[in-house]
Amino acid sequence: MTLGRAFQIAAFVIAVGYCLRMVFFSEYTQFAGPFRFFTVWGLFLATIAHGLTIFSRDPARWDGFIGAASVQNAMVVLLYWRLFFADPASVTANGQLGVWWLEFYLHAVGPHFLWINALFVYRGFRRPLRSVGWMAGIVTAYIVWAELLVQRFATEPSGTVTNGLPYPFLNNLEFAGRASFYGMNFVVALIFVAGFVLIAALIRRSLPQAKP
Repeated sequence: MTLGRAFQIAAFVIAVGYCLRMVFFSEYTQFAGPFRFFTVWGLFLATIAHGLTIFSRDPARWDGFIGAASVQNAMVVLLYWRLFFADPASVTANGQLGVWWLEFYLHAVGPHFLWINALFVYRGFRRPLRSVGWMAGIVTAYIVWAELLVQRFATEPSGTVTNGLPYPFLNNLEFAGRASFYGMNFVVALIFVAGFVLIAALIRRSLPQAKP
């Protein structure tokens, strides 16, 4: 077994462990429990992406999805820490980090594992337009989920405008403000796609092909 394959397997097993922890040890007092959060979507997308690099008979077929999962996790990292350092209460219930090892895995360590796999082991980002398509689908699905289902059936957190949207700051924005926020961050996601494609091309050119 090569070092690359060992890394993929270890990253996948760890991600599965966090998924199981999220499913069985999260609170479900609000509608959909942990699945309200974009971060948790990122965890499960990353786990699927790791699995595809290991178990798929044709991993190259999933380049677009693996790229989109990597970008989605980059958005999680960017959004969470930018909002947390600006106003911790905007993304946490009480302005404090929760279980520290869980928070740092979800918002730092786990995404880095996926990026290492996608860039250095799997050698992805060869089909950027497919990544853009997958990313558009993921973002659209999450917005519809949050706006039409989570907001309707969840009662917390509450804000000055509405209640139930997963992150406290969203409940302080009118729909137009939320739509602007979603659109702006999708543009940032496209910039991330371009950045990952460039980095991947440089890695392929500079380093010998790594075969798991």
